[in-house]
Amino acid sequence: MAEEPIKGPASYFPSIEKKYGRPIGEWQELVRKALPAKHMELVAMLKDAHGMGHGHANAVVAHVLAAEKN
Repeated sequence: MAEEPIKGPASYFPSIEKKYGRPIGEWQELVRKALPAKHMELVAMLKDAHGMGHGHANAVVAHVLAAEKN
């Protein structure tokens, strides 16, 4: 039985690691350290301070915030 493809924000993680050269855990930690900032403030931080594209930044932030709710 084939593995189900990864869906949602985590589906971006391999391309984020490849494009920006850092493990996803480092990006997630940057976001966690900036909490309790709002979603779009966190996205802007990744874009402005680290040159991340909007979709990639949004995926990292969405994943971290979803994990923080649990």
